[in-house]
Amino acid sequence: MSDRWDREQVLGLAPDAASAKAAGGVAEPAKWAGTGCDDEAVWGECRGSGKSAYRTCADLTEPAFRCSCPSRKFPCKHSLGLLLLWAEGAVDGGPRPGWAAEWMEERRARAEKAVERRAASAAKARDPKTVERRERRVDDGLAELDRWLHDQVAHGLAQAEKAPYKMWDDVARRLVDAQASALAGHVRGLAAIPRRPDWPGRLLEEYALLRLLVRAYRRRDELPEGLRDTVRSRVGFTVPQDEVLADGEKVRDRWCVIGQRDTAQELLTTRRVWLRGRRTGRPALVLSFAAPGTSLDASLVVGTEIEADLAFYPGSPPLRALVAGRDGPVAPGRPAGTSVRAFLDEHAAALAQDPWIDRWPATLESVRLARADGGDLFAVDDAGDALPLRPIDPWRLLALSGGGPVTMAGEWSPRGLRPLAAWHDDEGTVIV
Repeated sequence: MSDRWDREQVLGLAPDAASAKAAGGVAEPAKWAGTGCDDEAVWGECRGSGKSAYRTCADLTEPAFRCSCPSRKFPCKHSLGLLLLWAEGAVDGGPRPGWAAEWMEERRARAEKAVERRAASAAKARDPKTVERRERRVDDGLAELDRWLHDQVAHGLAQAEKAPYKMWDDVARRLVDAQASALAGHVRGLAAIPRRPDWPGRLLEEYALLRLLVRAYRRRDELPEGLRDTVRSRVGFTVPQDEVLADGEKVRDRWCVIGQRDTAQELLTTRRVWLRGRRTGRPALVLSFAAPGTSLDASLVVGTEIEADLAFYPGSPPLRALVAGRDGPVAPGRPAGTSVRAFLDEHAAALAQDPWIDRWPATLESVRLARADGGDLFAVDDAGDALPLRPIDPWRLLALSGGGPVTMAGEWSPRGLRPLAAWHDDEGTVIV
C-alpha cells in the first residue's frame, strides 16, 4: 500500500480556503459507500444532494482527480474529503470498481502517448538543423530587443509612465515568435513597474539587466559553462527532466521544506517550493506547474523534512532541482536560520554568479517584527540588522511571535522579503 499522506498534505491540494473547510464536512465515513484504495488510487461514492451518488477517484501518483459532481474546482470538496478519509486510515484496500479502473487506464494511456511525444520532440530539438534554426531565430529576436532597449533609453523614460500594456506585450510577442519565451515573460513583467512610486530607477535597472543578458548571450561561447547554462535558461532554452535526472549534479541531504508560493499567470499556475539542506546548507527550488483541471504537486509540505537526493539543473549557481529519490519517512522539521548579514553575504555571492536572480530563499534566525517611523515592517535580528518586509498582513506573524523572536523563511527580491513561513519554540509552524 502506498504511504498515506497526512492531513496537511491533503489540505495543501485545496484550490482555496473554502474548499479546504468544506472537505472537512465531507470527510465522514457515513457519507461514503464503495470506498477502496490500492498502491496508485483511492475511490468511493459520496452521497450528494441528487439521486445519484458522486463517483470520486484520485490518482495518487500525480496526483489527479475525477468526480462526477458539477463543481468547477479541482480538486473538489469530495476529492479532498475522500483523501482525508484515506489519510486517516478509514479507507481499506481492495479491487478497483470498473468506473475507477477505466479512468485510471485512460490516464495511463494518455501518459504513455505524452512520453512518446516528448521523446519525439526531444529528438527533433537535438537535430543539428533544428538547433541551428532556433539559435538563428533567437539571435534575430535578441537583436531586435537590443534595438528596442536602445530606443527606450534614447527617447527617455517618461514615455513609459503612461504607456499602454500593448507596448510591452508587442515586444513580448515578438520574443515568443523568436523562441525566447523566458525573455518574453520578463518583458511582460515590465508593464507593472511604472505603477510604482520608485519606477524610473527600477525600470532603468531592468533595462540594464536585459541589455546585459543580450550581450552575454551574444558572447555565450566565451562564458564559463555554468554561466552559459544560466544565460541560455534566462533566454528560454530548457533542459528536459530526463536529462537533469540522468546527468544533473545530485546532492543527498536532509532537506527542510521552508516555504511555498503559488502564482497564476494566464492559464498556468506555478508552485515554487523552497528547500534548505540541513547538512550542506544549500538552497534548492522545486517547481511544479498545473493547467486548469489539474493539481499541483503537494508532496513537499512546509514544516517537514526528507532525506532525499536532489538533481540540480545546470546553472551558476545551481538552484532549481528535481527530487530524484527519497529515503525514509517525512518528518516534522524546523530549518536552521542565519543572521541578516550572513543572508546578505550569501545573496551577494549568488548575484555575483547570476546577476539576473530575482528571488532567493532566506531563512533568518531569531528575528523580531518592527515598524519604522513610516509604518513599514522589518525583520530585525539580534545584531540590529534588518530586512524590509513586503506589504503583508502581519497579524499571523504577530500572533505567533507575541513580539518575541521567531525563525522566518521567505523569498527575497528587490522589493523586500516576502515571508512564507515562521517557527516559534512554543507555537510550532505558521504558514504566512
